[in-house]
Amino acid sequence: MAKTLCKILGVVLLIVGLCGFALPTLLGMHLTPIHNMVHLVTAAIALYLGFAGSAEGARTFCKVFGAIYLLLGVLGFAAPNVVATIIGHPGPVTAGELTPDNAVHLLLGIVFLAVGLMRPAVAAPAR
Repeated sequence: MAKTLCKILGVVLLIVGLCGFALPTLLGMHLTPIHNMVHLVTAAIALYLGFAGSAEGARTFCKVFGAIYLLLGVLGFAAPNVVATIIGHPGPVTAGELTPDNAVHLLLGIVFLAVGLMRPAVAAPAR
């Protein structure tokens, strides 16, 4: 499941990272060049692990990046100027202004973390 998620969300992050350069307010988000580069690096790692990496590597990626994105989403509501600095957005900003970014980060964090924490499927014994 982790490898599949890495493939799917890797493609999504790649598209968002590339589109963000042309449409910096895509879906109300604040897609600065730094923010786009983070999406592209995350996409590259996810795609590598999804297509060429091990299942354990994909699960580890999902746990680590899930925790990072979840923390970033929560931090965006609690300390929006810190997140604005991280993503290269000129401040000051309010949590309300970062709501689209925070929501996406929370969603990505929850999905990545949930899949990373799933137990690997056990193959049925051969008959």
